[in-house]
Amino acid sequence: MKESKAIVLGVPHTSAWDFLICYLFYTQFGKVAHIMIKKEFFFWPLGPILRACGAVPVDRSHPAAMVRSLIHEMEGAEEFHLAIAPEGTRKAARRWKTGFHLIARETGSTLYLGYYDWGRKQISVGEPFALTDDVKADLQRVYDHYRPLGFQGKNKDGYLVP
Repeated sequence: MKESKAIVLGVPHTSAWDFLICYLFYTQFGKVAHIMIKKEFFFWPLGPILRACGAVPVDRSHPAAMVRSLIHEMEGAEEFHLAIAPEGTRKAARRWKTGFHLIARETGSTLYLGYYDWGRKQISVGEPFALTDDVKADLQRVYDHYRPLGFQGKNKDGYLVP
């Protein structure tokens, strides 16, 4: 990826192992993929290690504040790649979150439709995805992109495309 600011969707997100895989994948490019992790994981000594690996603590009880904070952090950085699990959880989600759309639009970041396919043992930042002003239509196009690909999460029953 040549862009200094990008958002990469990480689908499917079914395991905490996805963080390690993403971290190792990105290091081959000499880059850091910032990843949102719930603030409860940032205790001593794990917190400083997670931060060094690009993890950003988030308070999931205040989603709007979390998104604003990420936008502010990305705008202030020279280079910032954010890996986001649009499901918002490691469990099968019937509706994906749309914060990635707002963050990408507000920061001018390129959105990539990335994936971890544990079944085929493949990982990729995927293809760039053009966003419009219509969040619902864009989310439907994202679903339509992922649905036929047949990805398998580490936890096989933890993934579904709405």
